[in-house]
Amino acid sequence: MKRIEDWIGTIIVKYRWIIAPALFLCALLAASGMQFLIFSNDSRMFFSKENPQLQALEDLESTYTKVENVLYILIPKSGNLFENETLAAIEDLTEEAWQIPFSSRIDSLSNYQHTRAFEDDLMVADLIRDAKDLTDEEIAKIKAIALAEPMLLHSLVDPQGSVTAININIIKPDDDTYDIQLVNTAALDLQKKMQDKYPALDVYLTGGVMIDTAFGEAPKRDMKALIPLMFGFLLFLILFSLRSVFATIATFTVIVLSTVTGLGLAGWLGILLTPASANAPVIILTLAVADSIHILVTVFYQMRHGKQKHEAIRESIRVNLQPVFITSVSTAIGFLTMNFSDAPPFRDLGNIVAMGVLAAFVYSVFFMPALMAILPVRVKEQREVKGNRPFAILAEFVIKRRTPIFWTMLTMVILTSSGIARIHLNDEFIKYFDHSYSFRIASDLSAEHLAGMEIIDWDLDSGEEGGINDPAYLKTVENFANWFREQPEVRHVYSITDIMKRLNKNMHGDDPDFYKLPEQRDLAAQYLLLYEMNLPFGLDLNNRINVDKSATRMTVSTPNIGTAGVLSLEHRGRAWLEEHAPAMTTYGSGLTVIFSYISERNIRSMLKGSILALILISLIMIAELKDVKLGLLSLMPNLTPAFMAFGAWGLIVGQVGLAVSVMIAMTLGIVVDDTVHFLSKYQRGRKEHEMSAEDAVRYAFNTVGSAIWVTTLALVGGFTILAFSGFQINSHMGAMTSMTIVFALILDFFFLPTLLLKLEGSK
Repeated sequence: MKRIEDWIGTIIVKYRWIIAPALFLCALLAASGMQFLIFSNDSRMFFSKENPQLQALEDLESTYTKVENVLYILIPKSGNLFENETLAAIEDLTEEAWQIPFSSRIDSLSNYQHTRAFEDDLMVADLIRDAKDLTDEEIAKIKAIALAEPMLLHSLVDPQGSVTAININIIKPDDDTYDIQLVNTAALDLQKKMQDKYPALDVYLTGGVMIDTAFGEAPKRDMKALIPLMFGFLLFLILFSLRSVFATIATFTVIVLSTVTGLGLAGWLGILLTPASANAPVIILTLAVADSIHILVTVFYQMRHGKQKHEAIRESIRVNLQPVFITSVSTAIGFLTMNFSDAPPFRDLGNIVAMGVLAAFVYSVFFMPALMAILPVRVKEQREVKGNRPFAILAEFVIKRRTPIFWTMLTMVILTSSGIARIHLNDEFIKYFDHSYSFRIASDLSAEHLAGMEIIDWDLDSGEEGGINDPAYLKTVENFANWFREQPEVRHVYSITDIMKRLNKNMHGDDPDFYKLPEQRDLAAQYLLLYEMNLPFGLDLNNRINVDKSATRMTVSTPNIGTAGVLSLEHRGRAWLEEHAPAMTTYGSGLTVIFSYISERNIRSMLKGSILALILISLIMIAELKDVKLGLLSLMPNLTPAFMAFGAWGLIVGQVGLAVSVMIAMTLGIVVDDTVHFLSKYQRGRKEHEMSAEDAVRYAFNTVGSAIWVTTLALVGGFTILAFSGFQINSHMGAMTSMTIVFALILDFFFLPTLLLKLEGSK
């Protein structure tokens, strides 16, 4: 390997005028693929086609209707909905909402189909008509109906009569004609129009369309805000640490080329940019610094000790090729094992970063040294390198106090990692976005006053055509709905049985004693047929009853109880069916349910990836270091930081979700960097310079300590910047990774040397 390292260094210096331009052109060719990058704005992007919960949801939508929604929340400043102007605004917005593209159904207080008996007929009409002309008596009657109707209460109106919602269903056609931006723009325009027209009313906007739009907006926001910030931070850090304008230019060129190569190759491969995969540029920028810093620090170290620039470059390649290769391959392996993730955006993130990291290795080892050989770099010769003095002091401190430091570190590892026991899985996908997204404010208001955005849909099959009219079936569905209404976390239940009970009362002269389910099947069928015949366009029951009337859809709504709460409720609901209606047993479905399962599924799948990454990285370490003992010893400082970070997260936050389910696999390759460089220099001191264990530790601190410190600052800075993302998955990932890297630095500077001294100190 030594001859290969010498050969590579010689070739780079000799053919520098060919290598540098050739690699620059290759980078430009790869970067041209960026023109094909597409931002995805589908909230279902987090689920693979093999996901069983997604398949169940698609089956449900194929049975009923496949819709998205736009939801307006209206709050009058007076605190009272039931006034002429406010009711007129509701009526106006309901009519205007039909102008939103792809709208198929609108549900509001004004067009709620109120039924009443008129002689022997069933009268079905809008609850509110000509609101501006209503008398106080008529408004009081409307209020009484709205606040007593289970179909409306908590769904479209709050119990205090101070908040209402208007829901627009948006049908997504199966072809390519659907344009979410068109729908979003129209909805926003209508919001502004209503706000200007009715200044006494606060109009908020949320719904599935707004959420999907935010998923497309989030990566653009992060790339626009975080990447320039990252560039500025790295530019300052490189210039401050290397104290060389030319070295800064070379390093900066490497990180830019690495980033555009990763993104360009993603474009050529057709990889979508999502809120998760859009982190790739920030991560590549951060990781690409490390290789360049290690090589340049050695170059300057050699030049300060009297070597000429070309000789120093060759020596730096000889010394650093092995550890840089190990760290680059290990980091790439860590990110590639994210392909085990059940969430495609994390697979894309892993693939883009892996390509960028491998590109960074090529540019750092071949392009940058060739560029440095061309540039007029000058370094003043200095036999006593003052820059290493802090690390020389640190080395002496660790060596002299090895025993107390070892036990202190071990205690710290155990105590910090113990916080893992406090971690529980939980996610609230609405809270993936912070309050800089306006729909988040509207969603919180919906959860506070109305049904909330978290729903569980149940497809309740009777087992026979027309079976939904069977009194026994209806009774079971009613009992199921009533059981849910007794659960403390449930805000609203939409069940066909409420319509049936109201129709039965209507057909008995509106006698309250008959507000119950029909006792005969033919009567139930007649009532339902009569009701459907009187429903206007857009308000039919196709979203509640299947074509052959063998099954109905029941919707349970909850206000932001998180994935743990949703899973608990779904499990309890399924258990109720298994006990009371085994033939109707089914799984709850819906986007909320899928998000509730994804973290658990992802952790299980990523565990396999982490084990594979650990095995591969360990084999690479052993093979490259040619030392089984050192290779196995490296596992301790490489694995422990992730456990410590999870423990600290458990003590501070207490819950983890989708964002941190990929943490171990992702950080395993990153934290290897410092360990490999320290062990490589330690081993070089032992074998090449025939040093004792203590002197080899000193040699490692003096030769690589500053580079480890600078690269750690770059990594922590980069991922800390990511923690400021408005998208929670990114911010949690950034915070957890930063924490992991800090723990890795502490262990590499204090725990790893004491381990080496304990194992080899007597030799």
